[in-house]
Amino acid sequence: MNHTLPAATPQRSSPGSPVPTAADGPGPRFSKASAAAVLVCWLLVVFDGYDLIVYGTVQSSLISETGWGLSKATAGTIGSMAFVGMMIGAIFAGRMADSWGRRRTILGCAIVFSVFTVLCAFAPNAAIFGVLRLLAGIGLGGLVPSANALVAELVPAKWRSLIATLMMSGVPIGGSIAALVGIQLIPAFGWESMFLVAVLALLVVVPLGLKYLPETLAPASAQEKAGRKDSAGKTKAGQEPAGFASLLRAPYLGVSVLFAVATIATLFAWYGLGTWLPNLMQLAGYNLGSALTFALALNLGAVAGSVITAWAGTRFGPVPTAIAAAAVAAGALVVLVAGPPVGVVYFMLVLAGVGTHGTQCLIIAAVASHYPGHLRGTALGWALGTGRIGAVAAPQAGGLLLAAGLGVNSNFLAFAGAAAIAAVLLAAVGLKLKSKLSIPSSSTGASNV
Repeated sequence: MNHTLPAATPQRSSPGSPVPTAADGPGPRFSKASAAAVLVCWLLVVFDGYDLIVYGTVQSSLISETGWGLSKATAGTIGSMAFVGMMIGAIFAGRMADSWGRRRTILGCAIVFSVFTVLCAFAPNAAIFGVLRLLAGIGLGGLVPSANALVAELVPAKWRSLIATLMMSGVPIGGSIAALVGIQLIPAFGWESMFLVAVLALLVVVPLGLKYLPETLAPASAQEKAGRKDSAGKTKAGQEPAGFASLLRAPYLGVSVLFAVATIATLFAWYGLGTWLPNLMQLAGYNLGSALTFALALNLGAVAGSVITAWAGTRFGPVPTAIAAAAVAAGALVVLVAGPPVGVVYFMLVLAGVGTHGTQCLIIAAVASHYPGHLRGTALGWALGTGRIGAVAAPQAGGLLLAAGLGVNSNFLAFAGAAAIAAVLLAAVGLKLKSKLSIPSSSTGASNV
């Protein structure tokens, strides 16, 4: 359904120099400079995916080799620390990106993530390791909403859903890299080597960001700042307030809450699988190498899901496609409970990757399209930040289910249930959007939500 959205504020496309944007309506073609910026953002998203899988690849080594006295339950708690940081980073970085600029926020988050991830390799005990993962998570959590907000403003509105979904293919690609690298590095160099890989972000991707990332938010002049509020503290005509106060009131309140809770359920399934799948498959009788190939299947499915859902989301709309993707994930995970042959296990994990990650990509695309420019970063930060509650809960829930002796299948059922809940919530989003033919606006810009 088409919704009319308020236009974004004037924007810049290169550091220090203002240019027009194509994000919220007719504008310049997608330039080479914009393509370079999108590619840098995609590379940063790859590290988000790498971090998702990296803890799962080293979890068994941390339990058995470090002498830290970790149980499955405490290992799950440590796994959640990064996601707590991501929740903090996503909520506040989205607001910072709307206020201080996308470029500055993205680069700052990338540096924080890289430094603290590298330091994880030198952690002397579980407590310090957990704190370092928390701090790295804060930086990592701020990257995705800020990068998505930037990308949404660099591409024409008709391509926004497609590009946003394709950019998130970086998550499963990063996860696939972690699984492949882990098969080689862990036996040869130990679990510490997996965290040293993050130095590449600091030495390669951050310099590329300094060179190619533009600033899309124009700096406000003193006169503009003074004119934003009247004597009652309200915005004047033609100027709309940003921030969570605007996001969580009409006409955005209901759909903002639904997007957030759907993201919680989706990330519970996606991050739960990413954290526990290698260990679950080892408990099911497979060796580390084989268990990591199952994680690779999950992530390759998610890569395929990024492409498939990008096409389907453009063709049928991101919300209807997300409902179908979540249902596919739930069904695939239920099949795993039946203990099918190994070939079927691989196929079901591919479908689970398609469904869980595809659903999250489509939620991001829907949020980026549904909100106007002055709220886009905040909305993405809200959805992804609150959604990290699911990412925080999933590793702990998986560990507690195993510690309670409920077995591997209890994890698959929990993650399947979360995917099913996401499908129901997204159906509610679709109904809510259909109930409104348009959102009150001051100028035009359409999106197929």
